[in-house]
Parts: sequence; C-alpha cells; structure tokens
Amino acid sequence: MIYLLGGSGYVGQAYQALLTQKGVPFRNLRRAELDYTDVTTLTAALKKDRPEFLINAAGYTGKPNVDACEKDRAECLFGNAVLPGRVAAACAAAGVPWGHVSSGCIYTGSRSDGSGFAEEDPPNFSFRTDNCSFYSGTKALGEEVLRDLDQIFIWRLRIPFDHRDGARNYLSKLLRYDRLLEAENSISQLHEFVAATFACWEKRIPFGTYNVTNPGHITTREVVELIKAAGVSDKTFSFFTDEAEFMRLAAQTPRSNCVMNSRKLAAAGIVMTEVREAIRRDLANWQPEQNPS
Repeated sequence: MIYLLGGSGYVGQAYQALLTQKGVPFRNLRRAELDYTDVTTLTAALKKDRPEFLINAAGYTGKPNVDACEKDRAECLFGNAVLPGRVAAACAAAGVPWGHVSSGCIYTGSRSDGSGFAEEDPPNFSFRTDNCSFYSGTKALGEEVLRDLDQIFIWRLRIPFDHRDGARNYLSKLLRYDRLLEAENSISQLHEFVAATFACWEKRIPFGTYNVTNPGHITTREVVELIKAAGVSDKTFSFFTDEAEFMRLAAQTPRSNCVMNSRKLAAAGIVMTEVREAIRRDLANWQPEQNPS
C-alpha cells in the first residue's frame, strides 16, 4: 500500500489517477481524518498500516498564483518548509521510504554556459540569494530540511501542464491571461511527471534529487504558436514589453523562469517526452473546461 499526502490538489489528483489505473492500493490521507502534519500522529499511522512507500504532494502554492503566498506567509512557510521536515521525521521513525514533490522554481535563468541547472547546482532563486518570491524561498528551504537524509526522493516539478483545461494548467493560464511575459522555461507534463516519479520507486533507482521536466526548454511565444497551430484558440495574444513592465503592472513578486537539466532521470532509465512533442500531443487532445468557475 502507498500513502498519499495532498491527494486533493492538482498534482495529488494525478497521483490518485495513476495509482488507480495501475491497481496499486493506496490511502489518500486527509487532514480531516488524520492530522499528518503532526509527527506523532503520522508516525503512529505509518507503524500501524506499514505502507511500503509514501508520496508527499502536499504543499502551499497560493491561488490563483504565487502572489498569494506573499500574504499568507505563515501557511506557505509551514506547508513548504516545516511540513516536509515533519514527514521526514515520521517516515524515519517508522522506517518508510518516501518521495517529496519539490519545485524547479528555486532557480532563475540558466547556467553560465547556457545549459540547464542540474540537481547538484545550488538554488539561485531563494532567501539565501535575496532575489526570490516567498514561495520559491520556502521551497528551497524545504529542500534544505531534507538534505542528506536517507530513503527519500526529491522530485522537482516545473510549471505543470496537461490536456485538460483548468485553473492550475499552464496552457490554460496562457489562454486566460490578458497579457503574457516572454520567458524561456523547462516545464513538466503533469501525468508524465507523476508516472516518472512513481517509476523512481517501482524501478528502485537510487534515492536522491531528480529534475522531473520534459527534455528541452521552450519560450512563451513558442507555446502560444503551438496553441494557435493546434486550433485551440484564435485569440490575439498580447505580451508585456519586458519583465520590468510585467512587475510594474501585473505582479507583486518576482517570478522564476529557468532552464533545467533532466539527464539524471533519463540516465536512470526514466525517459519523458520532448517538451514540444508533449505540448503538441496535449493540445491535439485538448478538453475544454466543462463548468468554468
């Protein structure tokens, strides 16, 4: 059996779908029935049920975007930096290996040679570099809390997207925003992300940190052109002149835009679809939101 924390969220629901499809027994822990934020409570549950693995997809992202984290700093800090440490303590006490959904938003830009950031590169968009959003700062702290621990995977998710229109989907956000910021990013197809991360456990690859992004990187304008080519929207997309205008008119906190290197995951035998191919596939199978709120 697998324990799943944060199963009601965008990423957590994808884990539920994957585990159900695979026929893998799992328990979707809800805080209303079991307060997994309490080390003693979670440890007792783990020792009682003896799950073979735990997935932590819980965290605080802010709605509708990371600007909300600037107002709810206590919740953001707890969900992204304190909670991972508590889960780690409980899993260690019960002898349960686990995986933690982290974020590639702890980086900005690319390496000096233009290549993507690798797992061993220190975060350059964090509280320690004093240039980040509060959200990114807490995600970097969360990784610090887990550094050098045994029997843990740290999986870095980056700007998730999929084929279903919805508020958390990157492709949907581009369709809904009045104006866009031109930037270059590595991104993660949601269902490939959850499949790749669970494969880390299934294949018993070495524990550690993995960038779980679709190979390659892409600009905002390139994604827009793919959306238009697929016939998903005939909208005339408008762009900010530069990041300074974006920050002045549309954002309350800096955004992470970065290129990441996912070769470590591929070297372990877990290969994801090239980013443009993945976007084209999802747009070809696009499912509009049925009851938009």
